[in-house]
Amino acid sequence: MPAPQEPIDRRAIPPAARESTFALADGHAIRRIDWPGADGGQRGSILFLPGRGDFYEKYLETLEQWHRAGWRVTAADWRGQAGSGRLGNDAVTGHVDDFSVWTADLAHLWTAWKAATPGPYILAGHSMGGHLVLRALVDGLVAPDAAILSAPMVGMAGPPLPLGVLHAAARLMTKIGKPTRPAWKWSEKPGEMPADRSDLLTHDGARYADELWWREQRPELVMGPGSWGWVERAYASSRRLEERGAMEKVHVPVLVVSTSADRLVSHASAVRAARRLPKGELIAFGDEARHEILREVEPVRERALAGMAEFLDRVAPQENP
Repeated sequence: MPAPQEPIDRRAIPPAARESTFALADGHAIRRIDWPGADGGQRGSILFLPGRGDFYEKYLETLEQWHRAGWRVTAADWRGQAGSGRLGNDAVTGHVDDFSVWTADLAHLWTAWKAATPGPYILAGHSMGGHLVLRALVDGLVAPDAAILSAPMVGMAGPPLPLGVLHAAARLMTKIGKPTRPAWKWSEKPGEMPADRSDLLTHDGARYADELWWREQRPELVMGPGSWGWVERAYASSRRLEERGAMEKVHVPVLVVSTSADRLVSHASAVRAARRLPKGELIAFGDEARHEILREVEPVRERALAGMAEFLDRVAPQENP
């Protein structure tokens, strides 16, 4: 009988993991964290990208679990988030000039990472990270053996208006003021969490508290609202995904994990994406799961992670079992 594994401390960098930086094509440094994978990463390699305003510390538990399952695991910040600098005019507002900046960064990281890791190669992303993974697939910038999209921001939750109308309104807002200004109110104190924020993210109060703990320990991780420039470019990128034939030409197996209770991104858009992708599959949750499915209560996490494992065993089996 195998020895029981040590419990995972969500408030500590796991012993097997190593934090470092990675230089992008223009020299901009982003943070990354790597696990070697139990038994030398023979199962393959997973590259995980978090969402808007996120940081990889929030997902240490899941990343460690993948490592223990034999995967070599890497996660990284997006340029301009967490400990990877800022692209706007202040330390709190999240801004980017265009989502293609991020997909180009992803392509650069992907090429270097794939050359140094064993296959099969899996690309995973949460929320905005899921959007950018899908955008990179649509634009032919990456070619993983499979992809996993957790609560992907294929579309944003909001007024039930046509995407073109929403995009036009956001474009107007970038013209009547600085595109780098915040697009929504955060709190009376910049960087302080709104009182009801946890209701959008997870039913698990302890896992939500982990995020607050990391923000206190590492203040550089703190980020608040997105800029109007970010909003406008998010709608523009969503329109790219919605183009006729865009998703239909992606022949990579893609698992979409989404919840109908999501109040941050559009569940209907995620379901539609899973149907449009030629090798798309869907795991759908209801009221039991909020936006951060990988940081939910244990029954939700167990179902999500088991579904991901089954999907990968089927579409991206171990190369040399």
